[in-house]
Amino acid sequence: MINYILFDDSIWENLLPITFTRPVGEIKIGILKIRQKWEYFLKEKCSFSTKNYLSKKFVLKKTNFNVLINSSILPNKNLVSEIQSLELNQILIKENTIIAFCVSNFETENILKNISNFEKKNFYDDFFQIKNIWEVFEKNGQEIENDFRLITKNRKSEEISSTNRIINKENIFLEKGAKLEFSTLNASEGVIYIGKNSQIMEGAMIRGSFAISENSTVKMGAKIYGETSIGKGCKIGGEISNVVFFDYSNKAHDGYLGNAIIGSWCNLGADTNNSNLKNNYSKVKIWKYKEKKFINTNLQFCGLIMADHSKTGINTMLNTGTVIGVSSNIFGGGFPRVFIPSFSWGGANGFVNYRINKVLEVAEIVMKRRNKNEEEIQEEKEILKKIYSNVNN
Repeated sequence: MINYILFDDSIWENLLPITFTRPVGEIKIGILKIRQKWEYFLKEKCSFSTKNYLSKKFVLKKTNFNVLINSSILPNKNLVSEIQSLELNQILIKENTIIAFCVSNFETENILKNISNFEKKNFYDDFFQIKNIWEVFEKNGQEIENDFRLITKNRKSEEISSTNRIINKENIFLEKGAKLEFSTLNASEGVIYIGKNSQIMEGAMIRGSFAISENSTVKMGAKIYGETSIGKGCKIGGEISNVVFFDYSNKAHDGYLGNAIIGSWCNLGADTNNSNLKNNYSKVKIWKYKEKKFINTNLQFCGLIMADHSKTGINTMLNTGTVIGVSSNIFGGGFPRVFIPSFSWGGANGFVNYRINKVLEVAEIVMKRRNKNEEEIQEEKEILKKIYSNVNN
């Protein structure tokens, strides 16, 4: 049996702050996380080779026949076929990009160290690789379409209640237990996927492409535009356009969010708004951790990147291209700065350090509310403590 491993390389740093708390393979884009996409194609489970401090939660499984796949690359049929044909000590590349390689033994500290003498196989077809964090929302619409075809192939949707207004029913798929009444679903420009036991409340207006995962809720009267994905266990309301929500995050009230990524365990207070377009229509710059400076995204529309466990208070206003690190708490009037480091507490009038004991206390409360067990909570706490130590040293 082939053992598949998703390995992180230097691109992990390009995808901060979202990857502070996860391997690249756990990034959600479309309906599925990158790992889940590979598992659908390979029909096998994948483990992770990632940063040491993440490895207890995101484990590595080794055997005598390991195929390691670049976690920033998204699968397609031709690519998977080439990877599955790899033999021991062969490496699949395209130009200067290492796609995958097959090995019996390897060092977890530097997995690319001993592959210089491997037999090279070239891959000539196209594939998509995430190289910058904003590509997660930029490519989200296409990935919703790709995942929709993957997930729903040869399956029949649950029936849609007659109380709803539906356009292009054939592009809408409901999983078992999904509930929606008196809502409007327009799938004329993109597919709509409603996950298991999720709920679309009355008066919600949704345009495809759109996906909501299991046990999540769209609140009454929400206005959701295309290329939006909602993870599991989320509560979403207000006006949303081209946003990717990771699992267990809430934006339950009014306020606009556009061209954004919201990590896990985040909460946006009532009437939190982000700008996604500059007044002079110029290209948006955002903070890049690797370069330690602001760099040009070449995007005209770019809103908010928020890492796990961060929160905003009511009426929070966020400027175009704002980047918020892990476990920050933003509140008060006015616009805070556009780069807010991890473990910051404050707003437009300035920030102080968010004390680690309070960070861990809030994380435990939030996770217990979603029925996470003590082992899961402890793993999350250890990750937060390590990030805090790295940030403050």
